[in-house]
Amino acid sequence: MKDLTPVTLINGRLVLPRSEPRDGALRCADGRIAALGEVTPQDGDRVIDAKGALIAPGLIDLGVFAIDKPAFHFGGITRAALMPDQGVVLDKRSAVRFSAQSGKPDLWVHPLAAATKDLAGMELAELALMRDAGAKAVSTGRRWIADSGVMHRLLSYCAMLGLVVVTHAEDGGLTGSAVATAGEMATRLGLPSAPAEAEALAVARDIALTELTGARLHFRQVTTAGALSLIRAAKARGVAVTAGVTPAHALLSDVAIGDFRTFTRLSPPLRSEADRQAVLAALADGTIDVVSSGHDPRGPEDKRLPFADAEPGMAGAETLLPLTLGLVRDGVIDTARAFALLASNPAALLGVNAGLLALGAEADIAVIDPDKPWIVDSDKMAAAAGNTPFDKQGVQGRALMLLKGGAVIAA
Repeated sequence: MKDLTPVTLINGRLVLPRSEPRDGALRCADGRIAALGEVTPQDGDRVIDAKGALIAPGLIDLGVFAIDKPAFHFGGITRAALMPDQGVVLDKRSAVRFSAQSGKPDLWVHPLAAATKDLAGMELAELALMRDAGAKAVSTGRRWIADSGVMHRLLSYCAMLGLVVVTHAEDGGLTGSAVATAGEMATRLGLPSAPAEAEALAVARDIALTELTGARLHFRQVTTAGALSLIRAAKARGVAVTAGVTPAHALLSDVAIGDFRTFTRLSPPLRSEADRQAVLAALADGTIDVVSSGHDPRGPEDKRLPFADAEPGMAGAETLLPLTLGLVRDGVIDTARAFALLASNPAALLGVNAGLLALGAEADIAVIDPDKPWIVDSDKMAAAAGNTPFDKQGVQGRALMLLKGGAVIAA
């Protein structure tokens, strides 16, 4: 049974929206944040001394491919939006309902309903029924919907249902079986490649359809300068479009694939250094709204292959927090912006009352030492597999304690 004892966290630094962390305390009662700031523990409270650590909202990972609870807890993640690309595609209400219950009580899973039946890009799935079964948004999965008529109907229907559409931004007609971005590195390695413009083409069409239908659209990963410019301009016009990225595309360029190491085989593939710099600029200026892990643990059967034959994906849940905090240390973003990217913005897209420290919000809390050093080691990760492109890299930042609904679930 869940421990309902009220908890008061003292001597911490509160991570509040749009401000630098400030000294304070926080009290959780009945699963919600009951007080924050200058807080005096009440009789019967469990009192936890944060010892100067950050008291922050639990991370919300928007768009994971597997429910990997040990890795999520290690990484300070209390909620995860599950992509529909599963063994049983999330294109029916029974599959959505099962997924929505799969992490409880110490992890909330928010299924993303498949936009089309079997994610084939042809016929719309039972979107309203899946929404009623617990789907928090709709997703095209790993692929872009090539048929503009289908995408138009999808956006129109989701606008009526009040559901965000989460889409993959690569024109499949251009990418084909490519595993790298066209350029010097792909040419040197002899890898099948596609031009970076495949992303901008997909983004341009989907922005046009979003503007036409009045829907809300989230590009799960945007990784090129051209596509980011289109999104920046669309936002300036008031189009309801948002964008996400993974730390890998902010911190690594296609130079990282130089030794054919399949841990760097990602989708979309790593881009040029100019595109990476454009991602950093978009993180700084607000064009990018979400940083997510893209968590996709893959074992040797998928990764211990020639680069062109390996499956894309990385185990990202454990490194999401420290790598994003690294952007704070590098001066790209500040702490408040980091947790907007990691928590409050994903919560807003999913429509859940979490992701920020506010009275009445669900008490999903992470106590974090932002300076704690550790080494990423693929052989010792809590994830189901250790396919991280950051293997053996030193990072800083660890979740020391995690609360879900005001109950301590990891310490």
